[in-house]
Amino acid sequence: MDNRKLIEDAWQEWSSDPAILTKKEIISAVEETIADLDSGRLRCAENIGACWKVNDWVKKAVIMYFPMRGMKVSEAGPFEYHDKMALKTGYAAKGIRVVPPATARYGAYIASGVILMPSYVNIGAYVDEGAMVDTWATVGSCAQIGKRVHLSGGVGIGGVLEPVQASPVIIEDEVFVGSRCIVVEGVKVGREAVLGANVVLTASSKIIDVTGSSPVEYRGEIPERSVVIPGTIPKEFPAGIFQVPCALIIGKRKESTDKKTSLNEALRTHNISV
Repeated sequence: MDNRKLIEDAWQEWSSDPAILTKKEIISAVEETIADLDSGRLRCAENIGACWKVNDWVKKAVIMYFPMRGMKVSEAGPFEYHDKMALKTGYAAKGIRVVPPATARYGAYIASGVILMPSYVNIGAYVDEGAMVDTWATVGSCAQIGKRVHLSGGVGIGGVLEPVQASPVIIEDEVFVGSRCIVVEGVKVGREAVLGANVVLTASSKIIDVTGSSPVEYRGEIPERSVVIPGTIPKEFPAGIFQVPCALIIGKRKESTDKKTSLNEALRTHNISV
């Protein structure tokens, strides 16, 4: 029986029979799945054609992995940790630069050429080649970070474990995410987009394209090559009308501009802070 079938069957029985997670074949199936996540052989979500597909059985394995683990003390230089999850190792062989005290959990995939400044990457996350996870940025459970993405200082990329069928946060290739941005609840940021500092994106955030003669509204997704800044819109409450946050699409990155330069220049062109 393959690991997927074992995990799916165990998931169905778990609530009525918690002892199922003590069976050797279930433990082996879950541990092998987490090992495949750690190596990049499996992903919690993957791009198939032009669409992202959630591998919910893999997320189920991540959830079941937690109660299988016991608390342990581990050390990394002068730092001591007390947790259920082991930390990633072998960075030098994988061509990954890790600046102390950056932390990544075992079960997160980090590709060659990635730079981890003092930051945190959680289990199930996928960080593709050439990405920069800058100081105090966090990459949550199962989040998918594309090639050559730059997550600036203090960025919060949310984790989405449950419900298992829900899409994780997806940041596609060549995206620049400005300082202190928050992207959560399965929002997808299309390739080569640029988020200015302090943009907050949730599943319910209004994303308004203001580049045309009339506004165009999006939810849960930033179109490719969009340049986005934080904004506000009026909303009526019992106590009166107040301004609530939204995100404004104010332009597009020029395809003729070199990508590495345009990450910052796309914002400066519109007089927006990084």
